[in-house]
Formats: sequence, C-alpha cells, structure tokens
Amino acid sequence: MPTQNFSIMQKSITLTVLFLALITRLSAQFPAGGPPAGGKGFDPSKMNIARVYGKVVDEAGKGVGYATVQVLGKKFNPATRALKDTMWAGQLTEENGDFNIEKLPMMGDFELVINFLGFAETKQSFNFGMSAPKAPTTGAPGGMPAGGAPGGGFPGMGAAGASEKDLGNIKLKTEAKTLSEVTITDKASVATLALDRKAYRIDKDLTTAGGTAQDALKNVPSLSVDLDGNVSLRNGSPQIFVDGRPTTLALNQISADAIESVEVITNPSSKFDAGGGTAGIVNIVLKKEKRLGYNGSVRAGTDTRGGVNFGGDINARGSKVNVFGSLMAMRNRGKIIGETVRENFFGEPASNLTQLSEGQMKGMFANGRAGVDLLLDNRNTLTFSGSYVRGKFSPNDAITNTTDFLYPGNTVTSEYVRSSEQDRNFRNFGVTTQFKHLFPKKGAEWTADFNFNKVRFEGGSSYLTQYDSGLSSREMQESLGQGSFMTIQTDFINPLKKDFKLEGGLKAVMRNNRNDNMNSVFDADLNAWRAVPQLSDHFKFDDDVYAGYLQLSKQSKNWGFQVGLRAESSLYRGALTDRDSSFAISYPISLFPSAFITRKLNDQDQLQLAYTRRVNRPNFFQTMPFTDFSDSLNLRRGSPTLLPEFTNSLELSYQNIFAKNHNLLISLYYKQASNLIASYQFTEFNEILNKEVVITSFANSNNASATGAEFTLKNSFFGWLDLTSNLNLFMATVDASNVESGLKVNRTSGFFKEIVQIKLPKGFALQINGEYRSRASFTPSTNNDPFMGGGPPAQNTAQGYTKSYWFLDASIRKDIMKNQGTLTLSASDIFKTRKFGSYTVTDFFTQETSRIMNPQLLRLNFSYRFGKMDMSLFNRKNNRTNMQGGDMMQN
Repeated sequence: MPTQNFSIMQKSITLTVLFLALITRLSAQFPAGGPPAGGKGFDPSKMNIARVYGKVVDEAGKGVGYATVQVLGKKFNPATRALKDTMWAGQLTEENGDFNIEKLPMMGDFELVINFLGFAETKQSFNFGMSAPKAPTTGAPGGMPAGGAPGGGFPGMGAAGASEKDLGNIKLKTEAKTLSEVTITDKASVATLALDRKAYRIDKDLTTAGGTAQDALKNVPSLSVDLDGNVSLRNGSPQIFVDGRPTTLALNQISADAIESVEVITNPSSKFDAGGGTAGIVNIVLKKEKRLGYNGSVRAGTDTRGGVNFGGDINARGSKVNVFGSLMAMRNRGKIIGETVRENFFGEPASNLTQLSEGQMKGMFANGRAGVDLLLDNRNTLTFSGSYVRGKFSPNDAITNTTDFLYPGNTVTSEYVRSSEQDRNFRNFGVTTQFKHLFPKKGAEWTADFNFNKVRFEGGSSYLTQYDSGLSSREMQESLGQGSFMTIQTDFINPLKKDFKLEGGLKAVMRNNRNDNMNSVFDADLNAWRAVPQLSDHFKFDDDVYAGYLQLSKQSKNWGFQVGLRAESSLYRGALTDRDSSFAISYPISLFPSAFITRKLNDQDQLQLAYTRRVNRPNFFQTMPFTDFSDSLNLRRGSPTLLPEFTNSLELSYQNIFAKNHNLLISLYYKQASNLIASYQFTEFNEILNKEVVITSFANSNNASATGAEFTLKNSFFGWLDLTSNLNLFMATVDASNVESGLKVNRTSGFFKEIVQIKLPKGFALQINGEYRSRASFTPSTNNDPFMGGGPPAQNTAQGYTKSYWFLDASIRKDIMKNQGTLTLSASDIFKTRKFGSYTVTDFFTQETSRIMNPQLLRLNFSYRFGKMDMSLFNRKNNRTNMQGGDMMQN
C-alpha cells in the first residue's frame, strides 16, 4: 500500500512545487486586496491569524509524508480590479502525514489541494466563517468599496468566525495513469518499477548503513556483485554512472550513505553512451536536497572486524543559491580465504596442485564532495562541483602451494609458502561544471556540462617464498598508474508539438591511462635487489570517443513511440613505452539505433517493445600486455589486439499494476553479440620461471547470444509488509571455436533475489535480503578502477562456468530522538555461503577455485538528521518567513 517512500521523481516534483510556492511574491495580504477604508494605522498581520491543520493518509489510513499541500483562494488584482485565484501558502507534510499552515487570512473561501505522485489529486474546500467581499466597482484605493465596511470593521465578520480549522484525516486515492513510468510510493518500500528502468532507494535500505556502493548494489533487483566489485546485470556487464555520468571511482570508494538511489536501465536509448557495457546502465544517484533552508545528516559506525566509518552531508538552499557538500571517512578491515585445485595433463609427469590462501585487508580512505547551484534566474542555472578521494590499502596474504608429481608408481610432493605485503595508495580528483537553460516554450531546454577526473595509483609489493627444501627467494614489485577522464557534452530538448518531441546532443570523451611496473629479485650473492626487465612493463592506453545523437518521440493517449540514432567515432591506441611496440584500432563511424514502442492497454496494463545496439570496447586491463606474476598459479595478461564487441538487444516488457499497490513487471529479452570479449586460458613455456605455466588472457570469440525472461514483483500486505521479488532465467550460448577448435558452450542459468521489509511497532523495522545464483557461463567485469586489482578479473568464458552460490543478509533499525536519529544493526552473509568460485576445463588441465570474504560480519551504525525550512537563507532582507513553510507571503 502507498506510504511514505518516494522516488527521485516524486521528490523532484513535490519540491519543485514547493519551490515555486516559496518564490511567489504576493502583492497584498487580503482576499479583497487591501485594508478597510481609511487604512490608517491598520496592521495587516492582525488579519492573517488563521490556521488550518490536519493529516494526509493513504487508503489504509497510514500517514503520507512529503506530500505537497497548497491553500488556494481569491485575491484582488488592482490592475484588473477583479478577484483572481491565488496560492496563499504551501508546505510538505511531515513524515507522519501531518500538516500545519499558519498566518492565513480570516476571511474568504479557500481550497486545500494535495498532490503526491502515485495518488490522485485531492481537493477540499474550507473557510473560517468569514465571507470575502465582492470585487469593488468604485472607490477606495485599497480595493474595498468606498467607505469600507460598515462601522469600520472587517467585512463578513460573524459570531461564528474561528481562527483555527481542523480538516481531520484527508485520504488520498491511488492513481495509475502514466504511460511511460509507474511509481510505487511507499515509505517502507525501496523499489520503484517502470518499463524503461528500475529505481532502488538506497537511503531506505537498512542493510547498507555504514557500507559502500558495493554493499548497496548487491541488494538492487536484477544486479549481482562479486567480491571484486564486478557488477552483473542480466548475465552481462553494465556501464556504471554516477549522477548520470561515467566515473573513474571504484564502488568501494563511494559511501552507501551518500547514495540516494540506484537506477537500472536495461535498454538505454540513443541518448546514452553506446559503449561501456552491453547490459545497459547502472546509475548511482548521490544525495542532493532541494528543499529551501538547510538540512543534512551526520553518521558513524563500526563493525566486528574493526572497521570504522563516519561522515556527514549538508545542503543549504536559498532563493538564488543552493550549496551542498558531504564527507566520508572509512577504515576497512577484512579477511579473504581462497582455494584453487588444479589437475594438470601437460608436462612430464602430470601433476595435481592445491593452493590455499588467506589474506587480510587493512586500509582507510576519505571521500569529499562539494558544490553550488547558482539559480541565475527563472530559466538559467549554473552548477559547480568537485570531489576528492584519497586512500591507502595494505593487504597481506599467505599462499600455501602443494604439488603432487604423479610419477608411474610413485607420487612426489613439493610445497612452498609465499607470503606478501602490499602498500597501495590512490587519489582521485574530479570537477564538474553544468549549465541549464529553460526556454519560454514549455518543455524546451538546453544543457551543457564539462567533467574532468584524474586518478593516480602508487603501489609496492614484496614477496617471500619459502620452499620445503629450505631454500627461499624474495621478489619485489613497484607500480605507478595514472589516468585522466574528460567529457564535454551538450543536449537539447525541443517539443515540436504538444505530443511530439525532438532531442539531440553532442559528446566528446577522452581517456588516457598509463601503468608502469618494475619487478626485481633479491640477489643474495650481491646482497642487493636486481631488476628483471623481462618481468617489467611500461604501458599506456588512450581512448577517444566522439558522439552525436538525434531522438524523436511521440505520445498519444494509448501509444508511445521513440526512435533514435547515435553515431560514435572511436580511436584507441596502446604502446609499450620502453620499447618500439604500439598499436591502434579505429572505428571512424559506428551507428547505434534505438526504437521503443509503448502501448497502454488500460489503467493497469501496458506493454513496451524496445530495440537497442551497443558496444563494449576493451578496457585498460584487457589490453595491457603485461604478465602479472602476483599469483604464480594464476598468471594474467591482457591482449592488445582485442576488438570491440557489438550487441543487439531486443526486449518485450509487460507491466501490471494491481489493486492496493501490487506491481508486476515481466521482461522477455534476446541479446546477440559479435566479437564477444571472452576470458581464455592457455599454456606456454615461461623462460623466467623455466617451466610450463597457465596464462589467463582475453580473446574475441565468434559470437554469443542470450535469451531470457525476468520477473519483478512488488507486493505490499497489511500496511507493514513489503516484498520485492526478482527472478531472471536465461540460456547463454558462446561460440569460441575460432579460439580453440570445438570450443562452444550452451547453458541455462538462473538468478533469484528477494527483499523483505517489515515495519514493527515502536519505531523498529526489519529487512531481510536473500540471493541465489546458479551456474553461469558469464562472469562480467565492471570494476571501474583499473589500478586496484591484481590483474584482469574473469570475463565471459566458454571454458567452464562460475559456481552457484546463495547468501542471506538481515538488518534491524530503530528510530530514536523523535525520529531524527536512527540506529541500524546489520548482519551480512549470515550462513557463510557467499562463496564465489569457478570451474575451468581445457585439453591441458581442469581447475576449480573458490573465495569467500568477510562472512558473518556485524555492523552497527548511527545517523542523525537535522534541518529547517527557511526561504530567507542567503537573503538578509527577508527574515520573517515562517520556518515551517506555512507563510508564503512577503511583506
């Protein structure tokens, strides 16, 4: 049932209405236009003493918070000498649905109008027992009839007049009448379902308090996140956005407490970048309040492994300026355990290997962002913002490697232990400038923005290997990585007719990355470190994309059409900077069409058919031809000759909005990819190690396809129970016979996620999150930070599958301090089952891996919210505004 939870669109609409109310300059204080006859010595404020109050509730009687409440009435216009409709006051309801509007005129008839997205507009007439005068025809300059009211009193004053009016509980009725998007408004619920996207309210998710974006995204319907922060969407790799723009930040560098919502767009139109992920877009929307006045929060927490987090955010908005900022600091402590078992068929003799690893992660980082919106006038807004991230991680691990050499009639066992200590430092700096202009034509606008990010990574690793023979060796690796990411973009929207709209834009994206690795070994004879150039690498990579698009959309009563075409020109270049080795791949023009047809069957049912074409270009790690020796059993190397993969997607969606706020979304989809970038393992003889080794790299396979069905069901029961269920079933086919003869895979896989939210008495709330994923041939990589990993993570593969897993998280929340404070206790991976693994089979070996990180982690977090509505903020001349938003009139 609808309650207080509201989506980004809801918040935008309600706050926009309130903002418009606050900037309304009323020229008089009376419905009739002025004071009584003579008017000398009269204090207008004595007339504005009335108050109206009540409570806004849904159909179940539950209070609806943040609904827009306006009081409309009549006011005399001196220019036309007639009464006109006027909005006298307005505000947002409190969290429990209460509203209280003061300083209203005593006389006249008024109408209370309530709006909240997802509900029908509700109106209720009222007065305070005093009738308003009719429009004047002659006389006095104040607008009163000549001579004023009889006896010099107030017109219409009667014995029944009262200065307060209780309107009681005002019930809103659910309304579902939008074609392109249907929003579920429920305070306890976190999910909003629509045909083109899903929005998930992270600030309403109990389990993410004190965590990072990696914790937040693993709870979002349709998404799966592995231990390395790689995100999977419908067995594909999505592009990660922050506030609608690509980002260089890794998920574990973004605080979950700074996120307002996450949007999942499975089929982006031509308006969006065609590259960066063939599965669509995951957009992380950061908090940025728009209410007049100031508001913010502070928070702190700890966990059972010694992790600590604290932070806060603040937003202050006046009539012309909006200032926002946030700060987060976190100390991480973690534990990861892994196992690899391999059976080798190559080499003489054959061998079996077992590798056990146990590592500790220690680190800390801070993330700050700040900005200002300059509301230049009613049609122009200029925004400046910046962010800075700095951190240090010091992981260490111990790997025990046991090898059984299978000689005929005899098995010889060899063992060594390799311990490592690492030190990683990173910095990320970003600036953004945005400009928005609204044209006089309704719905017409132009935007332009500039984004620049720069990242730098420095790291050092030392390794000590001790063999069972008593010998030992020492190695060292020093790394320096840096990169920049710049975008310049402009977009426009032009409604050609009432139901016909043209959109277009231009964009330039310029990326460059550089990575320098130096490996050394300790020479005991010389008692000094000796560089090994064969194990060292100096690599740079540049990627430029220039794009333009046009998009037309038409909306009728029951039909919606949208067609678009995006053109992108891409060029990427790579080189080993310490030798004569370089490559370049260019696509002068690639076209990416999109088409959407939406049919509204009735107020409850609607259909949509969508087609899009996208591209996935090789990333920095996938092209870097450097062999990573940090794990001697799993050597990794990029491939500089990789080509982009192109994907065509077709999706049919059906949405049904049942009574009492139940919502079902069904999507049938088909994806076909050419030049699929797939993970590929092979063997080669390594002269440095003087033995045959297994290398994990990347290759373009012939083609791949996926056919699937996704079901998302949102239910509300009894006013205190909300369920969000997500099921994805798909069949994946990969043809990599061009890489290895006969290398094909065809596998059916499934994914299920359930989110249960229960509202308990006395300010308590309970949330349970569960997920199950079956075996799959697709393990996408979307980690945005190219410098934080130990090499390229797994990708789509035709040589095996990822193992199935399941996990359960739970959280309980208690509202305290008059609902301004919140205590949250959360437990992740309660049954220690969130274990990621894979199985690989080739002609040369079979390998099985598994890893688990931070099982059964408890986290306790406290947050405190503060704020005050104040339209006089940043405006010294106006200091008499009602702080509750009830007085919308200026003297």
